[in-house]
Amino acid sequence: MNNIQQTIPFKRTLYVVAGLLSVVLLSEWLSTDVYLPPMPKNTGCTTTIVTPGASEDGSMLVSHSDDNDLGDQSIVYVPASDWPKNSQRPVYASAVAVGDQPQYNAFLVPRLVCKDRAPGYAHPNEKQSIPIGFIPQVAHTYAYIDGNYGIMNEHGLMFGECTDGSFVSNGPEAGKRMFYSSELSRVALERCKTAREAIKLIGELIETYGYYGTGETLPVADPKEAWVIEMAPGPDETGGLWAAQRVPNGHFFVAANEFRIRDLVPNNPDQMWGKTLTTTLEKAGWRFPKDVSKPIDWLKSVSHGEYNHPYYSLRRVWRALSIAAPSIGLSPWVKDGATRDYPFSVKPDAKISVADLMRLHRDHYEGTEFDLTKSIAAGPFGSPERYLGSYDPHGDVGNPNAKLNGAWERPISMFYTGYAFVCQWKPNLPEALAGTIWLALDRPAESVFVPLAVGPIPDSYENCDTRKFSKDSAWWAYDLVGNYAQLKFSYMIKDIQDRATKHETEAKRLLTTMETDLAAMAVRKPHDAAMQRSKRLNAHAATVQKDWERLFELLVAKYAQGFVNEPNKMSQGVGYSQEWLDRTNYAQGPARSYEKLSFPARVWAWACKSLSSLQAR
Repeated sequence: MNNIQQTIPFKRTLYVVAGLLSVVLLSEWLSTDVYLPPMPKNTGCTTTIVTPGASEDGSMLVSHSDDNDLGDQSIVYVPASDWPKNSQRPVYASAVAVGDQPQYNAFLVPRLVCKDRAPGYAHPNEKQSIPIGFIPQVAHTYAYIDGNYGIMNEHGLMFGECTDGSFVSNGPEAGKRMFYSSELSRVALERCKTAREAIKLIGELIETYGYYGTGETLPVADPKEAWVIEMAPGPDETGGLWAAQRVPNGHFFVAANEFRIRDLVPNNPDQMWGKTLTTTLEKAGWRFPKDVSKPIDWLKSVSHGEYNHPYYSLRRVWRALSIAAPSIGLSPWVKDGATRDYPFSVKPDAKISVADLMRLHRDHYEGTEFDLTKSIAAGPFGSPERYLGSYDPHGDVGNPNAKLNGAWERPISMFYTGYAFVCQWKPNLPEALAGTIWLALDRPAESVFVPLAVGPIPDSYENCDTRKFSKDSAWWAYDLVGNYAQLKFSYMIKDIQDRATKHETEAKRLLTTMETDLAAMAVRKPHDAAMQRSKRLNAHAATVQKDWERLFELLVAKYAQGFVNEPNKMSQGVGYSQEWLDRTNYAQGPARSYEKLSFPARVWAWACKSLSSLQAR
């Protein structure tokens, strides 16, 4: 009898708690649309073009952040090659398109295993990649730098990239869908010197061999002209859809996981598109608007518009355009994901430098109402990183009207950025000295941009397996610093920025010096000049990597055990800011006596104490 009596209060407590939880959960369910977002296939990127007339020194600039969620971070040099007559070029599957494809031995890491492509792709302990199919090879292919997408070739052809939502997302199939944007950019870098040549070649390859994967935006530029080509899988099992538009000289362009081309106007010399695009869209019922007397709206004819969740894409487009041209007064709020409020490109208020693009790729909306270094979510030390979980929307939103429970602002610099780069081609320099790839491994906000040439690069930059830590990989050196900085971000970021500024300033001086030192050789012996330049840039990159390893050690010691430590002033207790403390229960801590609590607080304390007593019995 006594045992039964002792269990009754505990059971009552459980019933009350269970009942309350049921009411809460039921009310939440009744007030919320059920939405289960698709699992992520990719995590998006941000990419820009600065035309010569818009840049500080007349350079053509193309930038890209590869936000690849621990994919392959290796940057690989693919050498120029001569090929026998009647050779065939293999076309490999790309896991960054729609995930791992075991049938082709195509995985996120490593992205390619093919020693014939480049020594950096040999990977002797991995399974050889299996081609989807083959296309006729050309007699000579150009040298280029490769990442998860092609980056830049020896003649100054440059690519950026971002993934876009599209009506259809599919995988490769031999004889039907052979190409994704990654292999398309590589073939173009191997064979083309100009952006127009690249656009035409990519279009022909899509129409001839088919396209698979996701929607894609590829900025493509040569030293003088810039274009944007966008592509999407078609409504049937073969072919693909594409359109391209020129960026006017003197303009700045940005894309962030949403198609940016809109009206396709017949006979427009600044546009190109597929021969069968119009008939394919009309046959599938995709054409928008339906009125055939009006131009095709490319974005609305192949996609729902916004990617992942509202403002996932458009907030970054707003931010970049507003930084470039604040005078046009763009609003961060728009009517829908297919808004026309943000122009295809803008003339910047002031000329844009390489350093400006670096800052853009380090941006977390600092100084705006969306500043991720502020608010309680930034923690006591203002970290801009917002880690994603199962509760967050993922991938391409299939239903643009789906109701979400919430979402974080999506900045340009993300915690899962694998690398970012700014391609630069300087005018009035010999080809051997004109091209530079400013590369930042890991998230750019906590990294440093180092200049590399289109030539052999350090082994540590070509070597990155994100599945296991390695001291032989440059990427891991930068990732260590980026991760560790989150412990006391507002303090550590100052150390990181000071070190990055120092190295980037030294790199700029080094490039200027070589322009003078190698000028004569670049005319007489261009290959030798290019190799000398590459060698000196590689030495600089190796030095920066070693210094970043020392920076990590410095951060560990300087901020050991939560203090700020200096040789003559150890254990400085910095604690938390009063602003952040005011948002916590610090003021209700044990320093206050029970009697001084307000009446509601005393009631709550009594209830908690009573509940604990009942459970203990």
